[in-house]
Amino acid sequence: MTKVLITGADGFIGSHLTEQLVREGHDVRAFCYYNSFNSWGWLDNSPQDIKSQLDVFTGDIRDPYGVKEAMKGCTHVLNLAALIAIPYSYHSPATYVDTNINGTLNVVQSARELGVEKVVHTSTSEVYGTAIYVPIDEEHPLQGQSPYSASKIGADQMALSFYRSFDTPVSIIRPFNTYGPRQSARAVIPTIISQLASGKDTIKLGAVSPTRDFNYVKDTVQGFISVMNSEKSIGEVINIGSNYEVSIGETAEIIADIMGVNLTIETDEQRLRPEKSEVERLWAENKKAKELLGWEPQYGDKEGFRNGLEETIEWFTNPKNLSQYKADVYNI
Repeated sequence: MTKVLITGADGFIGSHLTEQLVREGHDVRAFCYYNSFNSWGWLDNSPQDIKSQLDVFTGDIRDPYGVKEAMKGCTHVLNLAALIAIPYSYHSPATYVDTNINGTLNVVQSARELGVEKVVHTSTSEVYGTAIYVPIDEEHPLQGQSPYSASKIGADQMALSFYRSFDTPVSIIRPFNTYGPRQSARAVIPTIISQLASGKDTIKLGAVSPTRDFNYVKDTVQGFISVMNSEKSIGEVINIGSNYEVSIGETAEIIADIMGVNLTIETDEQRLRPEKSEVERLWAENKKAKELLGWEPQYGDKEGFRNGLEETIEWFTNPKNLSQYKADVYNI
């Protein structure tokens, strides 16, 4: 009998992952960020049959005592709690160290002390920086091009150090750019969709030439579950990516085509990263995930990308969902 603790369960990917694990029959404890509103983040919008089966723990990943308390009785831990916005990491880098590095330390230290069977720690493609070669495999050099990416490099190495030092059963999942329903408007795809859905045909973006390897959230969730279930993943870093590269500009054009809008893009200076901080190219090699886990993206080619965008647009254009976004305000 597995009991799974998911940190960051209230967030975009975490809420989708939580729901899927409940549907598959797992006993799930959802670690949500404590707040005085008693909000469970996106889990508040989950179907009642999902919420009724959840064991919700509210706390703060930076608190070692709370993390250990949340982990008691759990066999598996999926660590998704993190600060992720790159622009905000320019503004408040110390908070990224506290949350991403020290938070990860709290997770692996508690897992070691409690004898947890498996820790899946969440990395990011941003740790690679601008591609030195493509497609990017797990041996690609790590480059901290923002305080965010530097903190995630540190968090990854902290998690791996516990595997190497204490045999803590740690796996590192490294998703490339995930998109889908519920994603924050600080990410580019929701930024584009929410502006167009609000009636604009001229939208504000940052750089449109960088390329990304976008992954629909359903594929990312299956990647997490595959890593969690595989003994072969222990001690490994595994990319979860589509092996499909597309520019931000082309992505905006595809979205506009689906939504039937004649699009004009304006460059918004405040949305541009510092020159040496911009990651110009990301393109995932996913061979290791296929061979080690048997995982393959279902939305991984051009047609799949369009299908994922259509599902995402359908969610965002629901007035109830769109009302939760401030399309006319830049969200760092």
